[in-house]
Amino acid sequence: MTLENPPKESNSPETVSTPSLSLRRLLQRYFKRELIPLLADLRLAIVLLLTIAAFSIFGTVIEQGQTLEFYQANYPEHPALFGFLTWKVILILGLDHVYRTWWFLSLLILFGSSLTACTFKRQLPALRWFSRTWNFYSQPRQFQKMALSAEFDRVSLDQLRPLLEQRRYKIFQEENKLYAQKGIIGRIGPVVVHAAMLIVLVGAIVGAMTGFFAQEMVPSGATFRVQNIFDAGPWAAAQIPKDWSVKVNRFWIDYTPNGTIDQFYSDLSVLDQQGNEVDRQTIHVNKPLRHKGVTLYQADWSIAALRIRLNNSPTLQLPMAPLETGGTGRLWGTWIPIKPDLSDGVSIVTKDLQGILLVYDTEGKLISTVREGMSTEVNGVTLAIVEVVGSTGLQIKADPGIPIVYLGFGLLMLGVIMSYVSHSQIWALQTEEGFYIGGRTNRAQVVFEQEMIKILDQLGGE
Repeated sequence: MTLENPPKESNSPETVSTPSLSLRRLLQRYFKRELIPLLADLRLAIVLLLTIAAFSIFGTVIEQGQTLEFYQANYPEHPALFGFLTWKVILILGLDHVYRTWWFLSLLILFGSSLTACTFKRQLPALRWFSRTWNFYSQPRQFQKMALSAEFDRVSLDQLRPLLEQRRYKIFQEENKLYAQKGIIGRIGPVVVHAAMLIVLVGAIVGAMTGFFAQEMVPSGATFRVQNIFDAGPWAAAQIPKDWSVKVNRFWIDYTPNGTIDQFYSDLSVLDQQGNEVDRQTIHVNKPLRHKGVTLYQADWSIAALRIRLNNSPTLQLPMAPLETGGTGRLWGTWIPIKPDLSDGVSIVTKDLQGILLVYDTEGKLISTVREGMSTEVNGVTLAIVEVVGSTGLQIKADPGIPIVYLGFGLLMLGVIMSYVSHSQIWALQTEEGFYIGGRTNRAQVVFEQEMIKILDQLGGE
């Protein structure tokens, strides 16, 4: 049998949108009934916080941003540190750059989501004191549920008001009903704490995504641009200086009378693209230079070169290299030819910038000790030491998230202080049957009880 008018497929908007509408409702129901309560669970927040703290310890204990050779030397496979921590584990898990790994950032985002859900589901609803200004108690039975309450026969609201005003309560009255409160700031404190923690998390994420770390070893008199970057976020390119450079005018070390290092100093000039000086500062340990969001710290030092003269020759500059000492100290050395055909020469070794240099012949025999500015005779050649050129070791850092983190910590301290303020509330009702009064507080219960007892005694005495 053939149908003369077969049914047509309906393309009406109502028919097409029904599945998507049902899916949307299911998602809304899932978020409202399942996901948000899970995120707002205090137990989840505690677990996330402890997990973040644990991985932060890894990021503090394990050196960050080092070379492969460094991790292979310090975290070998045999024997493995703690039985499991090897260089392979560190690299696979990203423990060499913990704070920029996807899983650490995911933990921060998840913890932030938990704080946000808790704020909107638990903290903000707790601020119902905003509506308490008109939410008066109108039934005597409401006072019976309070731990601190009393009933009087011959007391009026006019007698209660001055007692509350003396104790700095804010009073709201409507006919025969009264509501008073003080310490409202104590109810806002937890919300401020949650908001502050969210700001700290945002600052940490911003810093991880846009910040960078670099190290430069620069000889005195040299100019450099930031290039030796060993750790950077995926969006750090905008923070790396491109329109300015730094010149090391001079690097020097102050020594104590017994020969130990007292302090490092670097005289630095910030130069624009035309080579003009736009800033100049002398930095040392704990006193960095800051320019356009980039901070340069004094972190290390080395010996870069030795400037000499042979007889009446022009001043020559020879590089000095660090020598292997087996962990017994730091030494730098260089080799100086004293014949044009390079068939003979001397080795010079020094351990610091105080200018004391040891001169050895080709057989390793000490033949002279010389200071900066002095000269010595070597096989008929006058060797004059003009200068020992030092290098400053700079650690360079940019972290745009630091101001945000500082703001968050400031609000966090403020919120904690606010949270210690007690929020006290007192209700009163005057009816033909009697006068009812009661109150409660969220903390400092003993102090509030003493205050309530004094109020009740004064009311009863009147």
